[in-house]
Amino acid sequence: MKLSTRVTGLLPALAAVPVCLSLVTPATAAAETDCSPDSVANTVSSATGAASNYLTAHPEANQVVVASYSQPRPVASANLRAYFTAHPQQYQDLRGILAPIGDTQQRCNVTVLSPELATAYAEFMAG
Repeated sequence: MKLSTRVTGLLPALAAVPVCLSLVTPATAAAETDCSPDSVANTVSSATGAASNYLTAHPEANQVVVASYSQPRPVASANLRAYFTAHPQQYQDLRGILAPIGDTQQRCNVTVLSPELATAYAEFMAG
């Protein structure tokens, strides 16, 4: 699976979610077993907010992601792939930030993303 497909589908959607990075906290034993709708929603909101804040703190990455909104998919894919290939640490950072979404889906046996985002998320996380 191509990095460009993963990034194109996922990061633009995440860039639009304004939640503070400080909401991301380490999981505790109690949180690991909490699959309530509020807990799941908080995990998704925290992870997507952290990704948004990460992009804001990395203006070049944010610029590539924002530009992808108005580009044809093949162009956006190529630009995103080129950027994150040239900046593998940023790719790894974003994977780490987004990992709680997959952990929650697996632990709670729930689907928390729309089909489009779920596909993009899975492809992005597969590396």
